[in-house]
Amino acid sequence: MTTAREGTTSTTDRGATTADGARAPSRVSARFRILLWLVVVMAVALAAVVVTTRSILLRDVEERTSQILSQESSEFRNFVARGRDPETGERFSDARRLLRVYLERQYPEPAEELLGYTVESPPIVIRQQRDIPSRLPLHDDAGSLARIAAAPERAGTLHRADGEVRWAKVPIMPNGDDPRAMFVVAFHADRAQSSAHNVVGILLAISGVALLLTCAVGWAVAGSILAPVRLVRATAAQLTEQDLTRRIPIRGRDDISALAETFNAMLDRLERAFGAQRRFVDDAGHELRTPITIVRGHLELMSAGEGPAAVAERRETIRLVTDELDRMSRIVEDLLLLAKAERPDFVQPAPVQLAELTADVFVKARALGDRRWELPEVAECEAELDAQRITQAMVQLAQNAVEHTRPGQAVRIGSRVAEGRVELYVADSGPGVRPDEADVIFERFRRGDARRGGRTGGSSGAGLGLSIVKAIAEGHHGRVDLRPTSGGGATFVLVLETS
Repeated sequence: MTTAREGTTSTTDRGATTADGARAPSRVSARFRILLWLVVVMAVALAAVVVTTRSILLRDVEERTSQILSQESSEFRNFVARGRDPETGERFSDARRLLRVYLERQYPEPAEELLGYTVESPPIVIRQQRDIPSRLPLHDDAGSLARIAAAPERAGTLHRADGEVRWAKVPIMPNGDDPRAMFVVAFHADRAQSSAHNVVGILLAISGVALLLTCAVGWAVAGSILAPVRLVRATAAQLTEQDLTRRIPIRGRDDISALAETFNAMLDRLERAFGAQRRFVDDAGHELRTPITIVRGHLELMSAGEGPAAVAERRETIRLVTDELDRMSRIVEDLLLLAKAERPDFVQPAPVQLAELTADVFVKARALGDRRWELPEVAECEAELDAQRITQAMVQLAQNAVEHTRPGQAVRIGSRVAEGRVELYVADSGPGVRPDEADVIFERFRRGDARRGGRTGGSSGAGLGLSIVKAIAEGHHGRVDLRPTSGGGATFVLVLETS
């Protein structure tokens, strides 16, 4: 036993072995799996935050740039439509004069260029700018200006080696539809985009630190949470069939504490079960040893002596041996029945008419002995019961009543419905049960001077009769009660819940 248990513990702690004896990979611990899932979830959440923040910042840059371009273009169109030359008070007739007067009154945004461009040879550029981040401003980039002037669109994006430029233009056409001059507003978005990227970089650094802290805290917290689980495992590994006394200390009122409490309750049940099993085996061995000893002794006597007296003695010996073997057989059958009582299919309920079942039991019980059998009441209802098991229990109780009464004494059998439950009873007028034995008569192999067990030499004589009755009652989620009888005697009542 020790070797097998040690082998089991080693396999659990160090990894299982395959069928050919090779070492299988070690299992991943629950602590590591918890930490891994926590890190994955945290990483996904942080990545979503970073991506969303980057998208929002870049969208804000785009919206701000579009707003600047649209606003500057709209203001210039209004000036063209309504502006007056401050020197003459008249409408502008010269495009260069219009551009110069307008640009002198403007104060650009940072990274913004306001340009007046005339299509001449060479072109003339009138500019107003502020804090341009590019090494090559647009007013110094003749090729880019020519591309903007030739573009059919009124706005667009210019991709250059010296930085991206968002632009919009408003043509000035004082003579016909051929624009000879135009107003150009340009915005260098590199600085704003760089600021957004810097914010994203800072977020990434913070996320990395947060992820490392999450790993450290998650590892510590997972270890703290799983410590009771490891204690449960260690306790389970140290349990043996001879020692089931170890228990897990319970601290707090969380789910882990509930697990430890449930595990302790399971150990309590196991300890009781193993104790009952030991007592059961000891009692069964004791009860079976007696008839075996009697059989062996009588068989040894059979080999001695000759003559008529010896033949008569052999016949008597054979009768006694047969009787003891029958008693052993009944004990074994009852032991098997009690073993079956632990199975879920021991009782198979079905709808039963209680009055009919009570009458059947009464008829069968009358054949057990010369008593004054009475049927004072029957319950007129239907109940979910296993008729065969209930009949078996009631007949056993009737047999006990016969054992403890004399011919002509009354034995009453009946059934009734009381407070939502069914009661079937057997009442006798015998000596009753002493108060000090009332608590033990339903235990297996327990007999006292007034033990309600059954006939001598029968299975109940081994102390199993009322144990079987109790098992049948409990199989119906009920119980068997011992109640006093008016005028003396004992009343055994099967109390069964109706469904």
